[in-house]
Amino acid sequence: MGVAMGFLAFLVIGGLTGVFALAFYPGERKARPKAKKFLMAALIGSIAALASSYIGQFAGLFQSGQMLEWLSAIVASCLVGCLYAAANN
Repeated sequence: MGVAMGFLAFLVIGGLTGVFALAFYPGERKARPKAKKFLMAALIGSIAALASSYIGQFAGLFQSGQMLEWLSAIVASCLVGCLYAAANN
């Protein structure tokens, strides 16, 4: 049960930080982002959060459920979301 909840938590955290990075990225916009861009940012953020969690565990940096795992997931999804927003600005 812990693995499924961790997976869902990373989907939510990654999705929210990806969308926030797209919405609050500084710069001039020609128009409001469409729903497709928000969904893509959420998907990319979720994948980045999951990847950072599994890579960090594989490298032995942290174990599942530690605070560093959550921090790495948030930072990775914010970074990837900002890169996505910069590419689509």
